Amino acid sequence: QVQLVESGGGLVQPGGSLRLSCAASGRIFAIKGMYWYRQAPGKQREMVARIQNNGVANYVDSVKGRFTISGDNALNTVYLQMNSLKPEDTAVYYCKADANSDGTYYTDYWGQGTQVTVSS
Repeated sequence: QVQLVESGGGLVQPGGSLRLSCAASGRIFAIKGMYWYRQAPGKQREMVARIQNNGVANYVDSVKGRFTISGDNALNTVYLQMNSLKPEDTAVYYCKADANSDGTYYTDYWGQGTQVTVSS
């Protein structure tokens, strides 16, 4: 199995920055892609950013130009650099891995989430 642990959340003022980290561990054969999702109170979980093992990154429109996803070559560790934060970015942020743990098939693994609060 693959375990994911997020870190780096916290309270920040509007316009500030945070960097989230997600570390994958356990039995990892390969990771095809890593994702950051977020869920605000009363809202559905939405994908914020993803990075594939070829380095291609994609973002939801609301964070383009402000957030940057990056990771090591094996995607065992990924980061989400969040700049120019807005109150509407307040949410629990989750890391997800599209991973293969035994060389057979890929499945989704989720972290526990880290709270990001943007407020003055």
